[in-house]
Amino acid sequence: MQTSGIYRAAIAFASTCASACALAAPASAQLLSHKDLTSSIAITIAQTAIEACKANGYAVSVTVVGRNGEVIVQVRGDNTGPHTIENSFRKAYTARTFRSPSGALVERLKADPTLGLIHLTNVIANQGALPIKLGDEVIGAAGASGAPGGEKDEACVKAGIDKVADQLK
Repeated sequence: MQTSGIYRAAIAFASTCASACALAAPASAQLLSHKDLTSSIAITIAQTAIEACKANGYAVSVTVVGRNGEVIVQVRGDNTGPHTIENSFRKAYTARTFRSPSGALVERLKADPTLGLIHLTNVIANQGALPIKLGDEVIGAAGASGAPGGEKDEACVKAGIDKVADQLK
């Protein structure tokens, strides 16, 4: 008699667990939905940034990264130094990672010189990159390197992002 009671309790427990799992499964099976930068938008940003700097007498390289920090487009500008490709990428990666202009990390580092974030791979505390936003959502970033000062790099990047602003809605 006691064995059949344990058997019934085990069946009731298994049934309850199966019901709970069946109800919980659909809720966790939903997929994420998001928009990403297209290559044509990234190319327009890069080209416009290079042209804006060139109009001011600066030769720059530009990198545009997507929401995961992956390179979508990277252009080494005419007559730029070999380091500008890496710097433009690291600036863009930093702006994407922290969802703020890369120059903001400069200020954070001044406030806290022991800031551990500076040691992350591809992160750099240099002005010259801006996040690319769709509303409040950061979907990428663009960075430039080669102008005489990060504020000039950033101004060129801003011109590139402004060029596609109507497509970022």
